Amino acid sequence: MPADPFSFRLNPVFLATAAALAGALLLAAPAARAQAQPAVVYDAGGKFDKSFNEAAYNGMERFRKETGGSYLEFEIANDTQREQAFRRMAQKGANPIIGIGFTQASALEKVAKEFPQLKFAIVDMVVNLPNVQSVVFKEQEGSFLAGMAAAMASRSGKVGFIGGMDVPLIRRFQCGYEQGAKYANPKAETLSNMTGTTPAAWSDPTRGGELARNQFSRGVDVIFAAAGGTGVGVYQAAKDQGRLGIGVDSNQNHLHPGTMLTSMMKRVDVAVFSISKAVKDGSWKPGVQVLGLKENGVALAMDEHNAKLVTPEMKKKLDAAQADIVAGRIKVADYMADNACRY
Repeated sequence: MPADPFSFRLNPVFLATAAALAGALLLAAPAARAQAQPAVVYDAGGKFDKSFNEAAYNGMERFRKETGGSYLEFEIANDTQREQAFRRMAQKGANPIIGIGFTQASALEKVAKEFPQLKFAIVDMVVNLPNVQSVVFKEQEGSFLAGMAAAMASRSGKVGFIGGMDVPLIRRFQCGYEQGAKYANPKAETLSNMTGTTPAAWSDPTRGGELARNQFSRGVDVIFAAAGGTGVGVYQAAKDQGRLGIGVDSNQNHLHPGTMLTSMMKRVDVAVFSISKAVKDGSWKPGVQVLGLKENGVALAMDEHNAKLVTPEMKKKLDAAQADIVAGRIKVADYMADNACRY
């Protein structure tokens, strides 16, 4: 009789091989998930805003260079794209998926609920879900030091603040800055303006320049801009009029050396890198992470570009104040604690 063409089904060697192959595939599945690309969804203003979003971009680039991996990214052009962007990344299996900015919270929360098997993270807001890590900063602590630096560098005794979108988070920057200026010079006066009430306020350098020139005309000689890409116009106005600017989020000292007194860095780059690396390494955890001076989450930028502007005496006082804040001897007001600036 001819051999049964289907007799291989009973072949012990084949069965053993098939079992081994199936086991290998099961083992490979978690490994494939572990190698999933991280994804970042930038906020309004674009990834090259030289500030907040660009810090996130730098963090992802560091991840790419140090791990040899790749990542996905999306730049929000309008509010309607937020949810769509997160869902698209989730459908591609990206892990983790990181939202940059507080305005991403509702969209991220909705999509994170739909994809509980994926890990999400958000910067500048808290989303309480078991698959979300939230990273927030003590902006008021870094802004306090920026205010001190401004008051010590000011010759007029008048310093300025220009915020982007008028929200409690930016009021937190403003309040810390005012308190720091008063700490360094009890007679210091702070003039403040917000650029607008919509996300467009983060990317309007023309308006930033107008507000800066108005403050300069009123005697201000140092301005801290917590306004994303809008700050570029503030710094240009400072350069044009021979005044000083203070950058935000990223180290912006290099934009106009000799004009930029310092930058209040918010280490979004470190946060984004750490989140992506933790997922890759298997050490990622959900929950809330709060980064201040103690955790090196905020800091003033000191480099060759502002070395001649920050004197040794100023640096000594700034270092002392930082130590006192970390130790709890200086209490920096948190506007977002009760929507008021009390110090």
